[in-house]
Amino acid sequence: MTIEILADRLGSYLDPQEVDRVRRAYYYAEQAHDGQYRQSGEEYITHPLAVANVLADLQLDSECLAAALLHDVIEDTGIPKEAIDGQFGREVAELVDGVSKLTQIEFKSRAEAQAENFQKMALAMSRDIRVILVKLADRLHNMRTLGPLKPEKRRRIATETLDIYAPIAHRLGIHSVSTELEDLGFGAMYPMRAKYIREAVRKLRGNHIGIIEEIQRSFETSLRERGIQARVEGREKHLHSIYQKMKLKRSSFQDIMDVYALRVVTSSTDDCYRILGVVHSLFKPLPGRFKDYIALPKANGYQSLHTTLFNSQVNIEVQIRTEEMDRVAKSGIAAHWLYKRSDLADNQQKRAQKWVTEMLELREKTSDSLDFIEHVKIDLFPDEIYVFTPKGRILELPAGATPIDFAYAIHTDVGNSAVACRINKHLAPLSVSLKSGQTVEIITTPGAMPKDAWMDFAVTGKARSSVRHHLRKIQLEEARDLGYRLLNKALEDLGYKLESISDAQIALVLKHNSLTGLDKMLEEIGLGNRMPFIVARQLLSIPDSVDEVVPKGPSQEAHSALLIEGTADSVLTFARCCKPIPGDPIVGYLKEGKGMVIHAADCERLRELLVDPDNFIPLHWGKNITDEFVVELRIEAEKQRGVIAEVASTITLAESSIEHIQVMEQNARHVVIKVLLNVQGRNHLARVMRKLRHLKVVTSLARYKRH
Repeated sequence: MTIEILADRLGSYLDPQEVDRVRRAYYYAEQAHDGQYRQSGEEYITHPLAVANVLADLQLDSECLAAALLHDVIEDTGIPKEAIDGQFGREVAELVDGVSKLTQIEFKSRAEAQAENFQKMALAMSRDIRVILVKLADRLHNMRTLGPLKPEKRRRIATETLDIYAPIAHRLGIHSVSTELEDLGFGAMYPMRAKYIREAVRKLRGNHIGIIEEIQRSFETSLRERGIQARVEGREKHLHSIYQKMKLKRSSFQDIMDVYALRVVTSSTDDCYRILGVVHSLFKPLPGRFKDYIALPKANGYQSLHTTLFNSQVNIEVQIRTEEMDRVAKSGIAAHWLYKRSDLADNQQKRAQKWVTEMLELREKTSDSLDFIEHVKIDLFPDEIYVFTPKGRILELPAGATPIDFAYAIHTDVGNSAVACRINKHLAPLSVSLKSGQTVEIITTPGAMPKDAWMDFAVTGKARSSVRHHLRKIQLEEARDLGYRLLNKALEDLGYKLESISDAQIALVLKHNSLTGLDKMLEEIGLGNRMPFIVARQLLSIPDSVDEVVPKGPSQEAHSALLIEGTADSVLTFARCCKPIPGDPIVGYLKEGKGMVIHAADCERLRELLVDPDNFIPLHWGKNITDEFVVELRIEAEKQRGVIAEVASTITLAESSIEHIQVMEQNARHVVIKVLLNVQGRNHLARVMRKLRHLKVVTSLARYKRH
């Protein structure tokens, strides 16, 4: 490949002055990279030229092609962005700068680094999506020339290609690039498996080529007889997709490859549906295998009719689409720059931009970069379902999506306040999986809030990040409240209150602890990351010596206990080992990042925790607590019919409810029943146990605490 060959190709769709701009960019890059070589020994300029050639296959504009030729100039030669701006204009300079920043991203094996870098990629795409097109072409050529690299580096590059770059190309609808990246990545990761599948495909193609050609001829003849102009072409299955199907379906190669693929391309949408009727008259369609992606396009803009036909010897997968749909299917987002007057290409651009915008919204809501990449990966390869709002609007959601995902797809506020839903006008739980064609109505209530349990069934990145963001917000509010109570209690033990501490002293302590404000300090205390008595003594120390712990007020040896007035929240939890209830003597243990865990004072687990005595907080129960608490009972009873029903009925009569019950056989005459039940305190528990002891079948009864 030379610049003149590339220029001749570009002349088929670009103006002469645009071709000249690309040619100038080549000579500029050639001079800048003079004396530089690739690991293969080739001159370095061959790489940017090959990248530009990939983008020429997609028929991208001259700015993008110039940026492809110059994409390594800033990083590898020291030429500044301003120089490129002066020579080729701001648009090309911004593209080159964006690609240079992405090139600096090295996806490491550490998930945290990979996630952080993916966020940078999302930002780059939001500014100009052509940046990622150049990066994808750059990655494609690097994958084609992996040979000289060491095996471990080949595998690392292949892994990030399969995890990130190929899915992005697919999500942007660039089928030609995504499939080649997948096959090259698969070959680099599993060379022997790729070799086996490639050889098996070659043999199978030879065995059945006559059958496929006969089916293809019958298609062409029937279409001619009906006066429909169309071309029928065979469609190769890709190695990576064959391997993935074998792995996911746990099927043999023969089972996967007994389906052959044909594509019919015509001039109009009407002809697509006429052709569908023709092929269904030739061969029987397999039930449940027809999909209309023309009426309901995929999330990446892909449009086509899919049907699977049954033949006595083979099954045939058929795709039917227009020429324009075919171009958009192969080029995806890249088609926008070539076919600017095309509605399909314009819609594809809008869909891609919408996806990038949603990624940025996820980034803003997600404080943890690992959560961000988890959410994005969910959305990269969705198998779509299509559901309707009550007003008839169609929403695309990934397969397995629930009404919670639907609610957040409409608006974040709708999701946050959802309490129930109607599916096809019937009440349904928010956790049920939706199916294509259903009409979903979300029932909301002012003041309702997302629940922890939603994370168990929310599927989309937007829903999961919104729920997590809201739960995190609630956790920080509760942490501030607990932190205030803990700090105030520590100050009261020293004879002071937080309100009596001067703003100057608070500012000094905040600076010493590298905290941005009082709220942040209270959050840190509430989450167990800082000890309240240490912060209290810092607040009371001499102003110009924060490190010295010199209390100004009278110290008290007997610390007052903190009041506990209700059930758990996100930063105040009850230990699962001893399950304390109102009336039990209790003590709090500050656990870093988790807040305060409340244990019964006689809990065996406390012995292990005594290595950090400063983390303990004395507690006592408030009065008139009406919340319910979980307690566990161990009941030994005679083995006879109806014993479980009798125990359960007695617990209900004592105004308690059962959360879980487990029965174990002790011997031929007795069983052991473990019951988790809800009580309001020790007095309520005593009433329940008294009623159970009156049962003749019960031989022994005790409260059970795990150690």
